[in-house]
Amino acid sequence: MNVFTTFIYQPIFNALLFIHKTLPGGDLGLAIIVITALIKLILYSPSLAAIRASRQLAGLQPQLKELQERYKNDRSRLAEEQMKLYRQSKVNPLSSCLPALVQIPILYALFLVFFKGLQVDSQGLIVGEQLQLIYSGWREYYATTPLNATFLNFVDLAKNHNLVLSVLAGATQFWQTKMLVAPKEPKVPGAKDEALTSTMNRQMTYIFPAVTVYIAYTFPAGLALYWTASTLFTVGQQYLFLRRHPLRPAPSPPDHEPTA
Repeated sequence: MNVFTTFIYQPIFNALLFIHKTLPGGDLGLAIIVITALIKLILYSPSLAAIRASRQLAGLQPQLKELQERYKNDRSRLAEEQMKLYRQSKVNPLSSCLPALVQIPILYALFLVFFKGLQVDSQGLIVGEQLQLIYSGWREYYATTPLNATFLNFVDLAKNHNLVLSVLAGATQFWQTKMLVAPKEPKVPGAKDEALTSTMNRQMTYIFPAVTVYIAYTFPAGLALYWTASTLFTVGQQYLFLRRHPLRPAPSPPDHEPTA
């Protein structure tokens, strides 16, 4: 086994099975929600850093637009002044993306768990390579006990094309993204476009949820349930953060003397 399998995929896979085995009724959907909460707790710090960075970037949008209007005919000077504003405000324009990179291996491991780890034979038993990845203390149990891969004994989480959960995943993703987008400012006369970060944020508000619906619909419903639960936990984290840290725009960029 490689490092990823040994230290990320296998522990997550076994943790999910342990929670599933421990919960009354053996509901896989409830097990997914519980493990999602545990993962969000582990990733609390990088998630909070991403939320804080996104909020800071949203607060800079009026100042970025002002710089854009002031230097609309001098792209080089505009880039210089934008970087100066970032430095003065102690904001890294990439800082909202970097914490998300920490989560990619875990998200990929969860994807593999739902995509292939929970695949069972006609009797509902985990077999083959996935059975060998179960820790020895629980392997015999899952080799002889069918896996109840349902949520509330109704939704089959191993099957694809669950429209309801897919739409829920996209809707919660839209809600989460919308919370961090700054209110749209009136267009400045003569300005050709918005600041780059503002444009990207607004595009992602609609594009990312649409992509989420497609992915959630294409793959097993367990992934859609995880995505929905994870996003709802993030929405709660964002709500608490935004209540304590309301958006306060940064000071306007200082006027500059014309260069000789």
